[in-house]
Amino acid sequence: MQTESALGAQRESFAGGPTGFRRLTPGLLAADRTAESFDGLPEGVTVPGQVLAALKAAAPSLGLAPRLVHAIDWLFKFTQPQDWGQGSRPIVWPSASLQQEALGLSPTRVKAINREMIEVGLITMKDSPNGKRYGKRTRPKGPIVEAYGFDLSPLATRYAEFVRLAEEAKAERAEMGRLRRRATIARNGITQLLETAAEYGIEGEEWLTLIRESRSQTVALKWVERPEEMAVGVESLERRQRLARERLEFLLSQVESGAQEAVNPDPKGAENGPHQYTYKPSPYPQEETVIASERCKSPSPDAGIDQQTPVERQELQEARTTPPVMPPKSEATAVSMTRQGDVRPARTDRGTVMQLSTDELMHLAPRLRAYLKTPTPAWPEIVDAADWLRGELGVSKSLWGEACITMGREQAAIAVAIVSAKPAEHFRSSPGGYFHGMVAKAKAGELNLARTIWGLRDGGRRRAGQGRPERRPV
Repeated sequence: MQTESALGAQRESFAGGPTGFRRLTPGLLAADRTAESFDGLPEGVTVPGQVLAALKAAAPSLGLAPRLVHAIDWLFKFTQPQDWGQGSRPIVWPSASLQQEALGLSPTRVKAINREMIEVGLITMKDSPNGKRYGKRTRPKGPIVEAYGFDLSPLATRYAEFVRLAEEAKAERAEMGRLRRRATIARNGITQLLETAAEYGIEGEEWLTLIRESRSQTVALKWVERPEEMAVGVESLERRQRLARERLEFLLSQVESGAQEAVNPDPKGAENGPHQYTYKPSPYPQEETVIASERCKSPSPDAGIDQQTPVERQELQEARTTPPVMPPKSEATAVSMTRQGDVRPARTDRGTVMQLSTDELMHLAPRLRAYLKTPTPAWPEIVDAADWLRGELGVSKSLWGEACITMGREQAAIAVAIVSAKPAEHFRSSPGGYFHGMVAKAKAGELNLARTIWGLRDGGRRRAGQGRPERRPV
């Protein structure tokens, strides 16, 4: 019995051997359908160059490589305006050798670019019976009669799509620009908060964590390209800034309340109100004597030093190590006899502090004058004026209180005046930060106000053309 098997069935091929025809692909079929709907330039387009410009603007959104845009731009050179009218087709037929020479590529690379332009739907092909590219016009600048080659009709058909993608890309770039500016503002705000915390000596692991996280997030945002992802990162950075600000405000309020408990000269006054003196000094208080007479006897050189203020202790030390300086005649000093018969120069509010008179201080720091009520102020009025001036310089009330405790009220006022006399470029951060550094040095015993005062005198005389001042005996 004869049996039949499928394995022995005759096999047939649909196309037989290779024909050399162009292979039909989904991309080519889609491009053909797009080209068939061509009916001239779209509405609102007057010249073919608008179509090419729209393609170039939308190329990044379409993900087109620059080599494809360059190839399309080169093909556009062979079209003429009448080719884009109704009833015609923008077909160009440059030879393969001319295309290879113009693009500077090998035949294989040129064929690959042509296939890629077809697959992305930018062009389609109209093949001749013999597979060659050629065309014919009625005259050199006339309409096309017959042509085989690259059909650019899909570009005009997709013009509206190109315009839409270009507008969306433009809006996306604008949104990314706004988000990056917000990120910069948030980053600068965090840096400002960290500098303020360092200025007031606020430390802790939370601030180190903020530095690490904000820095890593800033680096990550540099590589974000989509607005959605960028918005999430920016909102996270802004949230960190907001929480850090709230935390810093809380800590600063605690510092300020602690300083107010230590020094509260004006409990009912305004935030920037001047300090008021409510005591009435005695004519010759022993504890306020600045320079004692040589005949003054004391049981011990250091007797009573613990009961004196920092200013009085420093001035007493200067009096022990330097010969006394006679005050000018214009500054009359009250002299009285003590019970033991000693002659003592009584300290007055118009005297000198650190060999600095109020008149000279106003000359060295003219910004004080705006807060003085009289042209001949005494030291209490200088202190009140410095309290107002420190608000203008950005010195907080708590820091002013620390300065008064550490240096004494008169020297704190001199320090504020010195800060006000320096130019803006002298400060690395701010005048308030510079004054904070002076207070820190005073706490460590490293502040030398006398040298700074001589520097101001020297600078003033140099500006006045008087040369370097001569030091007075101290």
